[in-house]
Amino acid sequence: MHNFEEELTCPICYSIFEDPRVLPCSHTFCRNCLENILQASGNFYIWRPLRIPLKCPNCRSIIEIAPTGIESLPVNFALRAIIEKYQQEDHPDIVTCPEHYRQPLNVYCLLDKKLVCGHCLTIGQHHGHPIDDLQSAYFKEKDTPQKLLEQLTDTHWTDLTHLIEKLEEQKSHSEKMVQGDKEVVLQYFKELNDTLEQKKKSFLTALCDVGNLINQEYTPQIERMKEMREQQLELMTLTTSLQEESTLKFLEKVDDVRQRVEILKQRPLPEVQPVEIYPRVSKILKEEWSRTEIGQIKNVLIPKMKISPKRMPCSWSDKDEKEIEFVKILNIVVVTLISVILMSILFFNQHIITFLNEITLIWFSEASLSVYQSLSNNLHEVKNILCHIFYLLTEFMWKIISH
Repeated sequence: MHNFEEELTCPICYSIFEDPRVLPCSHTFCRNCLENILQASGNFYIWRPLRIPLKCPNCRSIIEIAPTGIESLPVNFALRAIIEKYQQEDHPDIVTCPEHYRQPLNVYCLLDKKLVCGHCLTIGQHHGHPIDDLQSAYFKEKDTPQKLLEQLTDTHWTDLTHLIEKLEEQKSHSEKMVQGDKEVVLQYFKELNDTLEQKKKSFLTALCDVGNLINQEYTPQIERMKEMREQQLELMTLTTSLQEESTLKFLEKVDDVRQRVEILKQRPLPEVQPVEIYPRVSKILKEEWSRTEIGQIKNVLIPKMKISPKRMPCSWSDKDEKEIEFVKILNIVVVTLISVILMSILFFNQHIITFLNEITLIWFSEASLSVYQSLSNNLHEVKNILCHIFYLLTEFMWKIISH
């Protein structure tokens, strides 16, 4: 019976007929659909005429119905029986509306581009949307793909293809440039790393050489001192054991121990003099390498490091006391003499300026006065310089005296 689905559908609401009523022109519609048409036509009044005119939605003929309205129209019992039988059967091959029970999807909504049922158009979310049947909508759009294909193959897309090729070419060129720069960076830093590694090895080799020099300087002395220490401990043990010897043996051995002790004590002890390493690596890296440009690192030479006895501050105890006293007195005299000269200049400076000012006011013209004032200002600057020199000289002398 599903083949009669279209005949079971109301041409007004596109739903399965509900309470089908037959017009005198033999066309059948839902009772509610006819009620809505009658209300829309304005033929419902409080005082109804004897006959109510109604235009058939299908054939457009004017039908006169009784004053009781649509209720007076006969029911299409045959159609209603068919509908009831239709609704009792299952129709698995017919797609029904998921929102309205047993309502087939038989109308195409042009706005939402989907199949809907009659209830969707009358009371559902597609109410008022433009509609068409599926086949009509298909035939209207059947030629559209060919037209779209023509639009997609015109010259515009040829230009697009050329543009894509050009962009891909530029991208490839730019990527080659970037790759080339990467290789340059890798090569540059490889050479820089090799240079730094070579310099590091040179520094470490120089430090190892210095370590060998230090070992040669100190190890023999340490070994000699250890040997003397062992002899000392041996003699101490031997001396302690003499107390246990017999009288004769004691006298025989004590003289030998005494001689060995004298010989051991007469062996000279080395003078412990600290050594210094020059130049120091920390100083080279801090002062020279920190100012060296990266490109010049390969040209920086690794100095040969040496050791030498550390320069100790001059000890006054090693000198003659008279010489020490003479130097101290000489320093005091020099500082005093310089101080007196500078103080005299500073003291008499103000008096000289005052005296010259008085003479200037009497004898010199205004032009000469301006020249003198310029000289006077220079004299003040000279005074400031002398004061600074005096201060530095005083500090220097007192440092010498303190040492």
